[in-house]
Amino acid sequence: MAALAVVRDLSEHWAPASAEELERFETDVLSGFVLARASAGLADGTIRGDVGHLDQIRSWFGRPLWGIKPADADVYFGKVLRHSPSGTRLAGHRR
Repeated sequence: MAALAVVRDLSEHWAPASAEELERFETDVLSGFVLARASAGLADGTIRGDVGHLDQIRSWFGRPLWGIKPADADVYFGKVLRHSPSGTRLAGHRR
């Protein structure tokens, strides 16, 4: 049987990341996403569409995507996209 260990919150020992560090990290994460999608054999147009959707959500949210909570997603998908052209809403279903 495995023993339990004490878990510490490392954020109290690290200085907050600068805006530039967060931007670089977000770029690295997005690059990894694109590489993973390309490695899976998805077409360039599909990947472009996926990245475009992420960019659209990121622009609306105004903060890094990992900060989105379920309530934010509800607002975005339930209210913001409701007033978008139908082609924008349906673009993800044309694969």
